[in-house]
Amino acid sequence: MSERPQKRSLTLKGHRTSVSLEDAFWAEFQRIAAARGQSVNDLAAEVDAARGLSSGLASAIRIFVLEEIKAGR
Repeated sequence: MSERPQKRSLTLKGHRTSVSLEDAFWAEFQRIAAARGQSVNDLAAEVDAARGLSSGLASAIRIFVLEEIKAGR
């Protein structure tokens, strides 16, 4: 696993975008999406809609993953 962020492509509401995430965060985000029966794009869209304008999408995904882990989900 790489400790350096890697660019990941996503489609949010029909628009292509990318986020730079470390492998560990990306793998956990994929696991959470699968456990919820969602695609990574759908879960990313939820995280995007819930984040404030003060944080970027990659940061919001990292915080989401951390909160899910802390909650034991």
